[in-house]
Amino acid sequence: MIITELVNRIPVIEIHGDNNREVSELVFDSRKVTENSLYIAIRGTVVDGHSFISSSIEKGATTIVCEEFPETLAENVTYIKVKDSAKTLGHLASNFYGNPSKRLKLIGVTGTNGKTSVSTLLFDVFKNLGYDSALLSTVEIRIGEEIIPATHTTPDVITINRILAEAVEKGCEFAFMEVSSHGIAQNRIEGLHFKVAGFTNLTHDHLDYHKTFEEYLKTKKRFFDELEDTAIAITNVDDKNGNVMLQNTKATKKSYALKTMADYHGKLLEVDFNGMLLNFNGKEFWTTLTGKFNVYNLLLVFGIAEELGFEQAEILQAISQLKRVSGRFETMKSDGGIFFIVDYAHTPDALENILDSINDIRTKNERLITVFGCGGDRDHSKRPEMGNIATKKSTLAIITSDNPRTEDPGQIIKEIEAGVEPQNFSKYTSIPDRKEAIKMAIKFAEPKDIILVAGKGHENYQEINGVKHHFDDKEVINELWKLMSK
Repeated sequence: MIITELVNRIPVIEIHGDNNREVSELVFDSRKVTENSLYIAIRGTVVDGHSFISSSIEKGATTIVCEEFPETLAENVTYIKVKDSAKTLGHLASNFYGNPSKRLKLIGVTGTNGKTSVSTLLFDVFKNLGYDSALLSTVEIRIGEEIIPATHTTPDVITINRILAEAVEKGCEFAFMEVSSHGIAQNRIEGLHFKVAGFTNLTHDHLDYHKTFEEYLKTKKRFFDELEDTAIAITNVDDKNGNVMLQNTKATKKSYALKTMADYHGKLLEVDFNGMLLNFNGKEFWTTLTGKFNVYNLLLVFGIAEELGFEQAEILQAISQLKRVSGRFETMKSDGGIFFIVDYAHTPDALENILDSINDIRTKNERLITVFGCGGDRDHSKRPEMGNIATKKSTLAIITSDNPRTEDPGQIIKEIEAGVEPQNFSKYTSIPDRKEAIKMAIKFAEPKDIILVAGKGHENYQEINGVKHHFDDKEVINELWKLMSK
């Protein structure tokens, strides 16, 4: 693509050099520069991409996008000055790949909990409705039946546009995407055109990155603030921040709720470990998904599908065929009668939701044993809160390691223990080795007891001192159960 086409409708301060030059690739990491690529210099929190302009040119970059021209301008190189390189990158990527987000219906889902579940459930519902779609989630990226491993909740904006362009080429009409607060803050959704934006909920998370809850909220809200007037925004009005998200949006406003009046209203009629009987907008149906948080997830799926033009009856039929999302309230029953649940819950709100859902279902004749930890190098404030929730709502809580990353697992556990109230001191123990913690839970359990292993869900690794070691909660449970039941 030539530069004049690439910068079409993008505010440019100044161009120095040939603006009919052909660009072979867009790159913002100087290490990935190839011949005739465009290198865009972005000011990061740690590194300033402007420092790598000269080395990028040496590697073959012939077009440079930057906020300041270098003191010496190289011959046969085109320099483009813009106000904000990070924001410009999204628009360049959209143009480079033929604006794919305009050529399909792009649906974004944001919130603290439920993003992966809702995005994946939407993908599966639309598959049941007979449509090939694209999915960009924490767990995986999919284009129809093709699966691409995911590395971030929200990939970089070049990757997003490349995936969307491939989806368009393969005939996809819809794309469902998790929109994380990091992705919003780092302009990874800049230049994308969303048809529908959904909000799940907002609780304390990622304060290691955003520093304050107000900043975290403001970042999430920015997603809705920047929607076009052709978009639809649908929010959970049972969440106290649900309406806040829509205060300044130009999009058409829609709502969903279980407790209050809304455009899409749901009721939980019956629930057990096998599923739920629900009523959405006056229509009853059964789903194999379970837990109150999944009622909200499915209600958002229902609302989005109807806003995209589908009939309620066909949507509910497609929802009733759904299977559970990997690592989200995933149940495993042993031949010894112990019931295992593996869930990704890694925030106070998510852990409380899963424990409340289990306690709503169980008869109280069974004991509930919870194995959980907190990730290292992340928000410290949620650790004591999770310690309090787990010990308060479980028969026994076993505090262990999650992904300690570069932190000392023992120190993380101490911070979790700090939140345990005196009356619950006898209801917990700490075992830093996650496998040993799961082993202790199995040893303690009796037939009909429930063991919740929380925090990792679909993840198949444990990150310790910057190294990822293979670790899958479901595999470990199966392995230990076989050994211990002999």
